[in-house]
Amino acid sequence: MKISKTATITARRIFRLCQSGPRLDEAKLSAAVRQLATEKPRGYRGVLVALKRLVRLDAERRRVIVESATELDQGARDRIVSNIAVKYGVDLAFEFRTNPELLGGLKIRVGNDVFDGSVKGRLDRLANAF
Repeated sequence: MKISKTATITARRIFRLCQSGPRLDEAKLSAAVRQLATEKPRGYRGVLVALKRLVRLDAERRRVIVESATELDQGARDRIVSNIAVKYGVDLAFEFRTNPELLGGLKIRVGNDVFDGSVKGRLDRLANAF
């Protein structure tokens, strides 16, 4: 479905109105979606699709995936959480995974930002340099 420029602008405006500070207020968002669904203005489906995309991107921006070669102890997890919270804010959802292919180190993904301090990542960068 091709979304018109007007629908995209309207969705951005609704998204900004549904925010309370840096966070998205779910009550405001559901009220806005309900109002759109009942009034059904011209191009409302495009607005809903664009709004859904903005909400998905916002949720991905607040998701942190931490991969390590071995299981991390609670002290290491707490240090990682506090260091990332300093840079990105406290309202993040953390997911810790174990990936033996990394061989050592950590790979941290915050939204679209990737910090690769793993041995595998270093070996890959070294192989690409040759």
